[in-house]
Amino acid sequence: MTHELAQVNVSRLKYRLDSAELKDFVDGLEPVNAGADAADGFLWRLQGEGGDATDVLFFGDEWILVNMSVWRDTETLTAFMYQGRHRELMARRREWFEQLAEAATVLWWVPAGERPTVAQAERRLLHLREHGPTPYAFTLRASFPPEPEPEPEPEPAALSV
Repeated sequence: MTHELAQVNVSRLKYRLDSAELKDFVDGLEPVNAGADAADGFLWRLQGEGGDATDVLFFGDEWILVNMSVWRDTETLTAFMYQGRHRELMARRREWFEQLAEAATVLWWVPAGERPTVAQAERRLLHLREHGPTPYAFTLRASFPPEPEPEPEPEPAALSV
C-alpha cells in the first residue's frame, strides 16, 4: 500500500463542551474512539492531551470540534462510520452541533505512514469549499483514487574522463 486515506470532519458546538446538553456526546467519545481504534482499516487518529481531540484548535475557533484520522481506504472508513456507537451519535448530531452551510468533511490521500497536521487539514477543507471535489480534496460521494507517485529523476550519467 503506497497511500492511506486521511479524513477530517469538523462540527461547530451549540453548547460548551462541559454543558449538560452535551453530556451524552461527551460520554460517547471514549467508546467511539475505542471502536475506531479497533476497527478494520483504522491506522491513526488525532489526539490532544486528553486522548481525544476536543482540545485541538481548528481554524483558531474553540467552538469547532475536529476529528481527524487515517484509514486504509474509503471502504473501511465508510464501514466504521455507519455502524455501532458512531452511528448512534451521528444520528443525534443536530442536537449538539450547528448545521454548517459549508463542507465539514474532506478526504485526501497521504503517503503510507504519513500523518497529517491540523494545518494541512485546514488547507484541504478550505480547498474543497472553494473548488469542490478534486484529487487534492474530495468527499466520499465524489472520491478519487490515489495519484501515482511521480517517477524519480534519473541519475545523471557519470562523465567519462
